[in-house]
Amino acid sequence: MSVALVRNPGEGTFYRYYDSVQEQVVSASETQGVVSVLRLTMRQTDAPPLHAHSHEDESWVVLSGRVRFWVGSAALDTCDVHDAEPGAYVFGPRSVPHTFQPLTTTADLLVINNPGAIEGYFRSIGPAAARQDTDHADLLARYGVTLLDAPPTGPRSS
Repeated sequence: MSVALVRNPGEGTFYRYYDSVQEQVVSASETQGVVSVLRLTMRQTDAPPLHAHSHEDESWVVLSGRVRFWVGSAALDTCDVHDAEPGAYVFGPRSVPHTFQPLTTTADLLVINNPGAIEGYFRSIGPAAARQDTDHADLLARYGVTLLDAPPTGPRSS
């Protein structure tokens, strides 16, 4: 990328992912693959399964709401649990299992992937009535993502 980029909320490209809409703030094609950034409003039912990435590091910035993160184990019940409030930055290095879920009804987040190839997965899923990550395990594997355990079913106490 040879020029700076400033993109305000709503100025990215919007696309459907399952039954939600994501905003591609910065695409991998704009950064020569270095980074991909999504902005999303997440509901408690949008929590992904516990998973690990082998191709990229993932970071989150909590813009609003409170979000619980489970990290560090291949089983949800044995993960370390951390709650993040607005303004929090969370770093998930590649190969470290993780998942996350709003504690509030919704939460707004920036999701940052370095490098940014995983955006191809999100875009390829498209709209669906409900989230079914296990139906796409082969596609996830092509992006270096391994599913390890079910998603959290509801906010759990830490």
